[in-house]
Amino acid sequence: MGEPVVLIMGVSGSGKSTIGRMLAKRTGWGFVDADMLHPPENIRKMQAGIPLSDDDRWPWLRDVAKWIEERHKAGEPGIVACSALRRAYRELLRSADPGLRIVYLEGDREQLVRRLKRRFGHFFPSILLDSQLHTLEPPDSSEGAITVHIGRTPAETVELVLAAVR
Repeated sequence: MGEPVVLIMGVSGSGKSTIGRMLAKRTGWGFVDADMLHPPENIRKMQAGIPLSDDDRWPWLRDVAKWIEERHKAGEPGIVACSALRRAYRELLRSADPGLRIVYLEGDREQLVRRLKRRFGHFFPSILLDSQLHTLEPPDSSEGAITVHIGRTPAETVELVLAAVR
């Protein structure tokens, strides 16, 4: 088996896409932002400020799992940025690759709100942050996740993640 598939998870504003893209550039590994896999109905709901339900999320998560599984079966490394808020969601993703490495970008609400206010061109409105924080089940030690606080610079975060997954 080749290098791992790495899941960069956390709530909106934690830096999943930024860190995922930087990791992909640094490693040359394939990258997908799971937000791009959302069906149009999910995007419309979020744009309207309506939190997604589990019924909305499961088909999307199955598409994310399919991307992970394709990398795993081909023995190719990859990076996926996905909120993966609940343990059950991460279990589905891990079923696609038992060796999936999970990186949890952790931050407090105030940091996240500041980041969301500076972000432009994304469909996720900051008013949904509280819904995500309510839904979030941070990974525990049994999941083997690497937790990185978002107070670091993106470059520092990338270095920590690289050291942990290699």
